[in-house]
Amino acid sequence: MITCYLKYIIDPYKVPEFEHYAKLWIPLVNRLGGMHHGYFLPHEGANNIAYALFSFPSLAEYELYRRRMEIDEGCQAAYAYANETRCIISYERSFMRPVLE
Repeated sequence: MITCYLKYIIDPYKVPEFEHYAKLWIPLVNRLGGMHHGYFLPHEGANNIAYALFSFPSLAEYELYRRRMEIDEGCQAAYAYANETRCIISYERSFMRPVLE
């Protein structure tokens, strides 16, 4: 299993727009073969940092998801929403493997 860790720098004046964007992606990731663990929005501390975590059985499955995203209408609509609202300033993507019992 691999987990994708996303750290977003968001516009602190557009947290509601980013939250809407997040709610668009959770079912998309799940529908396209992943398991979304949720988005985490600012509450205390920095007001412009958000996170997301989602997992796939393997890196190969994640790569298949990326190919499916390119042609999925829901994914393209979510990207368009982020571009229109400009709620995301930048992001970093890392992959990790969990250590479980």
